[in-house]
Amino acid sequence: MLSQLLAQTPIWVWVLLVFLITRGIAAMKPGETALGKLLIVPALFTVWGIWSLSTRYGAAPTAWGEWLAGIAVGMGLGWALLRRATLRINPSTGALWRSADYSQLPLLLVTFLVKYGFEVAFAVSPALAGSGGFSAAYLLSSGLLTGIFIGKYCRYLAASRQAAVPSAEGMSL
Repeated sequence: MLSQLLAQTPIWVWVLLVFLITRGIAAMKPGETALGKLLIVPALFTVWGIWSLSTRYGAAPTAWGEWLAGIAVGMGLGWALLRRATLRINPSTGALWRSADYSQLPLLLVTFLVKYGFEVAFAVSPALAGSGGFSAAYLLSSGLLTGIFIGKYCRYLAASRQAAVPSAEGMSL
């Protein structure tokens, strides 16, 4: 069954996994990066979540509410994960200097595995979308994990906005 599952998985899923792994490894090295580059992962998971919700649940308010509730909690967690990070904006380039983020790779892998696992379960048994408990688990976990990446990005944005305010040299958030 495993070999059939792997063979039936579209190539883009494996390309996405490789991309996520490279982003996670890159995050383990401190350095400068553009804010736009840091937006890729949260945008990717947000679009994937919206697409999944739209195709599976349409405009069902309960589904969207559960997903958004997960995002709200996840944003708080994502923000908190960077509370001790060193974040500075280079005034000449506008790039963000950030310390190493060792949480990124494990979070990316867990998020990919959770989303992949749920998508496989739905593909094998489409009726699971109608199961209240299974749907809630999917929507809340998908929202939570997406929210973590959104929260981290919001923290990066806050650092960039803080740098726009006149302050002491070498501000660290």
